[in-house]
Amino acid sequence: MPKDTFYITTAIDYTNSAPHIGHAYEKLLADVIARYQRSCGKEVYYLTGVDQHGQKVQQSAEREQIPAQEFADRNTAKFIEMWQLLGLQYDGWAATTHPQHKAVVQAILQKLYDAGQIYKATHTGYYSVRQEQFLTDKERNEEGEFGPEWGEVEEREEENYYFKLSDHIEWLKAFVHAHPHFVYPAFRAKELVNALERADAIDLCITRPKSRLEWGIEIPFDTDYVTFVWFDALINYISFAGYLKDEVAVDTAGLPDFEALWPADVHLIGKDIMVPAHAVYWPIMLHAIGFPDEAMPKLVVHGFWNDKRGEKLSKSEGNVIDPATRVERFGREGLRYYLMSAIATGRDADFNDERIEDAYSQDLAKNLGNLLNRSLNMPKRYRERVLTKDADYDDDLNREIRETFTTLPERVAEKMANYQVNLALEVIWSALTLCNQYVDKTAPWALAKDENEAVRLDSVLYHLAEAMVHAAFHIAPVMPETSQRMQDQLNYHFPEGFTVADLKWGLLPDGHQLGEGTPLFPRLT
Repeated sequence: MPKDTFYITTAIDYTNSAPHIGHAYEKLLADVIARYQRSCGKEVYYLTGVDQHGQKVQQSAEREQIPAQEFADRNTAKFIEMWQLLGLQYDGWAATTHPQHKAVVQAILQKLYDAGQIYKATHTGYYSVRQEQFLTDKERNEEGEFGPEWGEVEEREEENYYFKLSDHIEWLKAFVHAHPHFVYPAFRAKELVNALERADAIDLCITRPKSRLEWGIEIPFDTDYVTFVWFDALINYISFAGYLKDEVAVDTAGLPDFEALWPADVHLIGKDIMVPAHAVYWPIMLHAIGFPDEAMPKLVVHGFWNDKRGEKLSKSEGNVIDPATRVERFGREGLRYYLMSAIATGRDADFNDERIEDAYSQDLAKNLGNLLNRSLNMPKRYRERVLTKDADYDDDLNREIRETFTTLPERVAEKMANYQVNLALEVIWSALTLCNQYVDKTAPWALAKDENEAVRLDSVLYHLAEAMVHAAFHIAPVMPETSQRMQDQLNYHFPEGFTVADLKWGLLPDGHQLGEGTPLFPRLT
């Protein structure tokens, strides 16, 4: 299957909720990965969006006595506003009420029904109102009860349509065994293997009768039913990537070329929706539709932000963290840096306002901001902002700086290959630390007092400014606005189409005139 675009997609957010720090982290991580891939010269398509259907949306709208679409649109606007606040740069927006998405979902349902993969049956069992699904005894806790995570549980008898999930379980087990990198990180892949070993071969209920749920996509072969939210929502990852765009009878203008995108290079999800939705239902759905093994997406599973006591953030606990208040205090770039530097992809972390304040003051204001100021102010004081590139002086300190920044792209790439943005930032900040040490060791203020050290001073000033240009390139995926401000102050802007392959030592020409320095990260009050 030909493919020439890096495709990254995230789990879509349920519009019955409000955006919080967990949503922000996932979308931001995808944004950083996408920006990094672009900096490597790749074509990138980043898709995110919202899941607007489901019983909870319908119930919330009924309580407010407004149409479900109006309720969903209002909450969707909150997510869009938050992503704009965080500076996200996505290429595609998925909303499951879009006519094109509905048409693709119905086409897939009809295809599976015609193939005998969907059948009608009556089921009696315990139903979780919160999770909108029937439960089995495996969901009971040690006391034999359904825990609070399932919310209200009631006994129901209901006739619905079922997807033959059981027909494909053995295929999925074999696929996961043969493709150990299907899920990243490795310990999450092991969790999937363990879950499949315990899995029962049961089928998936994929409809709800309109008598109790009208807010959903109508089943094409039985208009008395709508699609269950998971079977609807999961399909967005292909419907908004251009799947069947030439076959469905709606306006699909602007959709990408599916063959150029699929499979997803990174399908970013939270650990709570890995099993069963994304690691069981989704690949089996694709397999049943006819996607071959090599066309399965790669799941990258992230952990959770907890409160500083290590407890899960939840509205019921009253410890939800609002990204907007942190942006107000630390700026969007300060929050972006903290969310990317303080958590390892796949693991949990505790959100701590003291730590973000420390990261802002130490890493950003001092290690980066103050270093840039020194790199600009000393040339202003001693050389009227003009650099001399080919100063005939070299020593071990200069060579260490050049080698560090020359090899920095390779070392960053090694970390980003595993989506470990925090480790990539560690590598970048170690180079900044070296620069600060370089200033202390070379003492340009002392060199400026000795006319015999003029060439050495020119060399030091050039090395510092050149290093700052490289630093501006490397921080851009995480802090694009800070990178731009650094380029403005250095009076050097990366030309259009500039990629990491063009990042060579000596970008600043001889006689380059630096700009005026201003604080990148003002002191917190």
